[in-house]
Amino acid sequence: MAGEPVVGEPVVGRTVVGPSAGRSLAVRSLTVGCALAALAAGPAWACPDADPAPGTDPAAEVTAPAAPAAPAPSASDSDLEVIRIDPDPAVPGGTTTVHAFVTNTGPDRTASPFTVVITLPEGVTPEKPYFPENCYDFQNGHRVRCTFPAGLGRYRSATALIPVRLAPTVPLGELSGGYVAVRGDDDRNETDNRQPFSIQVVEAARH
Repeated sequence: MAGEPVVGEPVVGRTVVGPSAGRSLAVRSLTVGCALAALAAGPAWACPDADPAPGTDPAAEVTAPAAPAAPAPSASDSDLEVIRIDPDPAVPGGTTTVHAFVTNTGPDRTASPFTVVITLPEGVTPEKPYFPENCYDFQNGHRVRCTFPAGLGRYRSATALIPVRLAPTVPLGELSGGYVAVRGDDDRNETDNRQPFSIQVVEAARH
C-alpha cells in the first residue's frame, strides 16, 4: 500500500519507537513537566515518583509503621525480710496466734505480689478466720499460704495473723518446728526470707 514502509527497507524521515523507548520518553516528559511545575508553584509542590518499582501501585496508600511496644516494667530493687515473732504461750488444748511479720528493707517498693507461707509445728492446727482473708490452709492444715499485693514501701511491713490450736497431748515446754517464709518475684536477697518460731506450752493456771 502506498505510503507504508516496506519490511526490510530503511525508513527515511520517521522514527519507530518501541514500547520500552516510548515509556522512557513518557517518563522523561513527566519529569520535565513536573520540574517546570515545581519551579512555578514553589517549594510546596511535590513531584510524584516518575518510575515506581515494578509491581507497585504509586497511588497505593502507604501504611505507617506500627508503634514500638512499650518496655515491660522492670523488677524493683526491694528486699523482703521475715522478722521472728514467737506466739504467746498457750496451754495444751488452748489457742494462740501466729504473727507472720514481713518487712521491706528497700530501697524500692515492691513491684510484684509476694506470698507468705506459715508452717506449723506438730500438734498445732490452724483455726479460721485468717488475716488477710485470702489465706488458706493446705497439706492437711500443716501449712497456711497468704498473698499480699505489690506496692509495699521501704521500711513498711505486712502481717498475716493465723489463730492456732494446740492439741491436748502436746508436752509442756518449747514446741518448735514452726517457721515463716516469704517469696517475691523481685526480691533481690533471699537469705533473710525465712525465720523459725516456737510456742511455749505452759501448764494451765490453777484456781
